[in-house]
Amino acid sequence: MNLLAFDIGGANLKAADGWGFAASEPFPLWQRPAELPAALREIIARAPSAEKIAVTMTGELADCFETKAEGVAHIIEAVCQAAGRRPVLVYLTDGSLVPPEVACRQPLLAAAANWHVLASFAGRYCASGSALLVDVGSTTTDIVPLVDGRVAAQGKNDPERLAAGELVYTGVVRSPVCAVVDALPWRKQQVPVAAELFATTRDAYLLLGDLAEDPTDCQTADGRPATKSAARDRLARMICADRDLFSQEDALAAATAVARGQLSQLGLAARNVLRRLPEVPGTIVISGQGEFLARQLCQRLQVPAQFVSLAEELGATVSQAAAAHALAVIAGERT
Repeated sequence: MNLLAFDIGGANLKAADGWGFAASEPFPLWQRPAELPAALREIIARAPSAEKIAVTMTGELADCFETKAEGVAHIIEAVCQAAGRRPVLVYLTDGSLVPPEVACRQPLLAAAANWHVLASFAGRYCASGSALLVDVGSTTTDIVPLVDGRVAAQGKNDPERLAAGELVYTGVVRSPVCAVVDALPWRKQQVPVAAELFATTRDAYLLLGDLAEDPTDCQTADGRPATKSAARDRLARMICADRDLFSQEDALAAATAVARGQLSQLGLAARNVLRRLPEVPGTIVISGQGEFLARQLCQRLQVPAQFVSLAEELGATVSQAAAAHALAVIAGERT
């Protein structure tokens, strides 16, 4: 049976069919919750024909919802509307796939379940011994321990995972620079940054060449294009400067500081997770839009492990929608 899986976040919609089709596109759920069914229908219309829909989510945390239960119910209802007469299955953090009405009765198991389905899929690449999944996305990073191919996470929900270092609320696109560093280098000084959403990590990685420019994409802090020139201006504002006071050299130094700061945040969390594993991991699976940063993190950790890149295994487009792909594969095998 052909199946299409969705991973619905607060800022992005991702879909995959488990056979090579994948889509990732921005969708500000917190601003446009009523438009979610239409956005899902549009993806269904251009995806390969599917007889069944599966869904996992993190978008229930969006602040347009008063509670996670409200968010879960809204997302499930939107998926059911978009699915039409197709059956819908919802993935829970206990690894089960359940009908919508069951998921709505257990909203905290349906909430933020995408990490679990991706980690369960990643376990196929490390069937024995200790392993680690490092998935760096646009907004968050998952660092999930695996033992004998099974999820061995300490946390089960977002607060528990944050406390355990298994969820780090930082990513390579949407994270505010002021949440990553306290100061930026400028003219041989360390200048405290403004506590404003003037720039994000995307600007740093645009300047460093880790993320490609896209003049048509204005999903940035100031609504201007995702280009190196505009990224320089945005980083300049972080120290209350502008392009006349902030050279290209200054911009590259600032971008490097942001990248190092983010890597330090991830390194601290990853070391906490590694300490709880029964042995040094033999395999580290890396994925997500920020796979380049996951690779740098693994190099910094100096763990003598085999690295499995989902971008290399599945292709870059599928890797960016890795949780949706994982759900499509797992749901397809069970139905």
